[in-house]
Amino acid sequence: MLKSERAEFIHAKLEALYPNTPIPLDHQTHYQLLIAVLLSAQCTDERVNRVTPKLFAKADNPHDMQHVAVGDIYQIVRPCGLAPKKSRAISELSKILVNEYQGEVPPDIGLLEQLPGVGHKTASVVVAQAFGQAAFPVDTHIFRLAQRWGLTRSKTVAGAERDLKKVFPKVSWNKLHLQIIFYGREFCTARGCDGRACDICRYCYPSRKKPFVAYKA
Repeated sequence: MLKSERAEFIHAKLEALYPNTPIPLDHQTHYQLLIAVLLSAQCTDERVNRVTPKLFAKADNPHDMQHVAVGDIYQIVRPCGLAPKKSRAISELSKILVNEYQGEVPPDIGLLEQLPGVGHKTASVVVAQAFGQAAFPVDTHIFRLAQRWGLTRSKTVAGAERDLKKVFPKVSWNKLHLQIIFYGREFCTARGCDGRACDICRYCYPSRKKPFVAYKA
């Protein structure tokens, strides 16, 4: 089966299962989305959604957040993991947004990537979900599924992102990255599917006899 055929089936299957793709991180503004995505690194969305109401009750915009002590931010975001780094990043990027961008989140992936604590994946999510720009954020979950489904043989997230962008229409990227996450959580989990159990894995590789082993550097 050609990669394009697998991609066509996957796209149709995910669209049927998840016609609506609400952003799983609770937020009201672009700034709040940026902070929530930053906190979600190596942390579940559910935990982030329990933490952000407490954080935003203290400061829900960069003008106020820049005046909150890093130690106070740390005490709130500690359940999300990597709290020392994340709390410093939240404080520092808030100051930068105020001083350089009039308190607004810039709609530019390159500028976002220059902010403390904001990597390519976080910046991609923000430009996609806040500003509607075509992006294909790839986290470890999407990376795993892209390999299982034969959409990439890359050993890096960056390589997988390039491969996924080639095989799916650009207009679908923003929605599709959420659809893949939803499907992975429900049907193709790290332990619940080894590349032979879920509908997509079975369709893409009906003759696969052994558990799929991810390509690693």
